[in-house]
Amino acid sequence: MPNNIHTENTFEDAITEHLTSHGWHLGNKSDFDAKVALDKKAVLDFIKNTQEEKWNKFVEFYAKDAEAKFTARLVKELKLRGMLDVVRHGITDSGIKFKLAYFKPDSNLNPETLELYNKNKLYCTRQVNFSTKNKKSIDLLLSLNGLPIATAELKNQFTGQNVQHGIRQYRKDRDPRELLFQFNKNAKRALVHFALDSDEVYFTTKLDNKQTRFFPFNKGFESGAGNPPNDEGYKTAYFWEEVLERDSWLEIIGRFIHLQEDEYRVNGNPYKKYTMIFPRYHQLDAVRKLSTDSKTNGVGKNYLVQHSAGSGKSNSIAWLAYRLSSLYDDADNRIFDSIIVVTDKNVLDQQLQNTIYQFEHKQGVVERIDQDSKQLAAAIENGKNIVITTLQKFPYALEHMAKVPNRTYAVLIDEAHSSQGGKSSRMMNEALANQNTSSEEAERIEQEIEGAEDETDDFIRETIRKQGKQPNVSTYAFTATPKPKTLEVFGVKDAEGKPIPFHLYSMRQAIEEGFILDVLKNYVTYKQYYELSKQIEDDPELNKKKATRAIARVVSFHPHVVTKKTEIIVEHFRSVVMKWSSFSGH
Repeated sequence: MPNNIHTENTFEDAITEHLTSHGWHLGNKSDFDAKVALDKKAVLDFIKNTQEEKWNKFVEFYAKDAEAKFTARLVKELKLRGMLDVVRHGITDSGIKFKLAYFKPDSNLNPETLELYNKNKLYCTRQVNFSTKNKKSIDLLLSLNGLPIATAELKNQFTGQNVQHGIRQYRKDRDPRELLFQFNKNAKRALVHFALDSDEVYFTTKLDNKQTRFFPFNKGFESGAGNPPNDEGYKTAYFWEEVLERDSWLEIIGRFIHLQEDEYRVNGNPYKKYTMIFPRYHQLDAVRKLSTDSKTNGVGKNYLVQHSAGSGKSNSIAWLAYRLSSLYDDADNRIFDSIIVVTDKNVLDQQLQNTIYQFEHKQGVVERIDQDSKQLAAAIENGKNIVITTLQKFPYALEHMAKVPNRTYAVLIDEAHSSQGGKSSRMMNEALANQNTSSEEAERIEQEIEGAEDETDDFIRETIRKQGKQPNVSTYAFTATPKPKTLEVFGVKDAEGKPIPFHLYSMRQAIEEGFILDVLKNYVTYKQYYELSKQIEDDPELNKKKATRAIARVVSFHPHVVTKKTEIIVEHFRSVVMKWSSFSGH
């Protein structure tokens, strides 16, 4: 742990000193103009240094008013389109299009683009006054070429405050109406806001006073929440050393953050909800590790991604599909000709299309197979970039990929052994709808459902196993609860030779981070409850309240009881609760 860590200022020093010695620039807080909520000087410097010819042409139009006219156009476009769209796609004035940032090219085939990418300037500016009404300041402002991308409030436990105080500060003391924090269908300025201390990091993409929702951005420790110990410094050092590393941060801005649009109805009237999506740590980590391994080892591997419910799996799949579709090897050859996404979720289909459109800004990158296997065959044989197909058409997809061996494919499977729909759902709905169903009939339906689930459970795994390993196909299977056989097919071997997932976001971590409920927390059997009650009632000398607690502790935590209880609970959930949960609306 660093020396002299007892002040918040020292924590701030550690972050800014690392960043400025690794490609970032220390911003001047007096250059930030709160009226327009950006650093006009830095923006104009970037434009003049990277697009000199266009700037000279712009000056011909506006002469001495050029800088003021450019700033006015930029502010107007930020108001209309939001920061994310402007920073990615630039602005146009008088027929002249200006880039506000350059993102790293997928390959080295265009050295000029790489040169422009290297001219981006990242700024970390301390104690920035963001308000035109008062002297309130933000601890850190992170900007790209003068455009504010993120804010951060830093807390140090040694001053008696922690990350929760930073979260409270954003909720109670940061006015969402301030231009730096405004979000109205889109982020007008900063895209994300971080609260961190020496142990944990949290973020939000929209300030909404007391309703502001913060998400953990922690690595996880021993399959739970939080961060692992760091003998060389702060537990949260990964945030500024890895996540804010120059290439990493620019990739997050260019390839991860996106605006999600959801439609819903209230009393028959249509409404839209807009959410700025920023990756949680496990999502970022999974996509990057899968991409790196695919680039290093090439095509022909199977990967199992075990991410719990509440992990944001749909976004992880969308990000990975886009990343793999633009992945090149060291010789600048594209690794995958096509990405095949296997899912039965319409929401993932639309989400994938919307997300990738924001990155590419063009239609037709994603093709949905909504007709027959002939349409699927044509998409594969024509080398469509990203193809979305269903579980039922999956065998046809494998068959057609095998027929075009000179092409390479990445197959992303949403829920490797899911059986939430199809035959099981139809039978269950019919049974629920029919109030006259007899007990014998109900038992028969349950047995059929179990058989159907087992069949569907193993469908993808067995299809791949029978097809055999294809040297031109890599498979990425996403699931929350893999069976042992699924682990055998898709998993990687640990040091003891046992199959494990390539990447894990555990149920325990999801529970501890508040994304799903612990269904076992209040699970008590009738027999156990009866026996406890009887023991207490039969002994009038006992303090009933204390006795209940004491006996419950002994019974609940005895090793033998814990083992047996776990077996019973898991089996009960698998065989009974799980079937009904998909119909409960949760």
